[in-house]
Amino acid sequence: MASSNFIDYVKINARSGAGGAGSLHFRREKHVSKGGPDGGNGGRGGHVILRGNAQLWTLLHLRYTKHIKAEPGGKGDGGRRSGAEGQDKILEVPLGTVARNAETGEEMGEITDDGQEIILLPGGLGGLGNDHFKSATNRTPDYAQPGGEELEAWIILELKVLADVGLVGFPNAGKSTLLSVVSAARPEIANYPFTTLVPNLGVVAYRDDLSFVMADIPGIIEGASQGRGLGLRFLRHIERNSLLVFLIPADSEDPAAEYETLLNELREYNPSLLDKQRLIAISKIDLVEDDISEREKLTKGLPDNVPNLFISGATQEGIERLKDLIWATLNEPLSVS
Repeated sequence: MASSNFIDYVKINARSGAGGAGSLHFRREKHVSKGGPDGGNGGRGGHVILRGNAQLWTLLHLRYTKHIKAEPGGKGDGGRRSGAEGQDKILEVPLGTVARNAETGEEMGEITDDGQEIILLPGGLGGLGNDHFKSATNRTPDYAQPGGEELEAWIILELKVLADVGLVGFPNAGKSTLLSVVSAARPEIANYPFTTLVPNLGVVAYRDDLSFVMADIPGIIEGASQGRGLGLRFLRHIERNSLLVFLIPADSEDPAAEYETLLNELREYNPSLLDKQRLIAISKIDLVEDDISEREKLTKGLPDNVPNLFISGATQEGIERLKDLIWATLNEPLSVS
């Protein structure tokens, strides 16, 4: 099932490699008297690196990888030979992954581009060999540096879905149906709440070979910002959407109140979400009589500064207009705000 494959939160123990010790060595060759110091430097320890991979969409591959260890650096040797560098440990993650220190909560880095790399834990520096310390006043240094210590930390990797448009609504509002109509995505659709248990992404084809990415965010309920229902687990995915489309079904008892409840949950979770562009789509309009007065009742009390329209996944009504409005809002936000 999709729900078992979509993992957006993992906690791992990571450790970088210790640096190799510098060499304390003196040149010893036949027929060469008083050979001087020639100890080489130790190698750098391996880094723990986070790398973006646009082909990944989940952290599933890291779910059972609890301990990450980079290789230590090699020790220096005589003849000014440096130790080998420890092999880095590279963790490939989807775009939109945030790394945090599990103990302090400090953000360690954020992956937003394919191929982007962030060093989470640097490897220890290699120690300097005694050859490095020789001078005119110190011709036979009898000391070398130890390698730098490794770093270890518990790290939380948290995925926030990257999409242009996020569909926001109560369970069974028609979000999955809309996504299946406008894109090639095939989310589970059924006539019961919480059908969608994971975010689904779809690429929506627009005119002239243009496109945008739409995300079906699992249903929000009143109190989600306090952890009720699916709670905080999926609210964070809305943070990465450029535009929020609020879906309110036509059979809702009070569309305006439903919109305000959804808006309040976003406000309680993160007030900055209210700064995003918004659209309101009255879904399942095929359930209501095609009468102007009946439709006007559905929009009564909705804010005047947020565009709204009627749509139906079953009859395709309003779908093209919705795509037009989304594209205009994404590319010319000031003209439709």
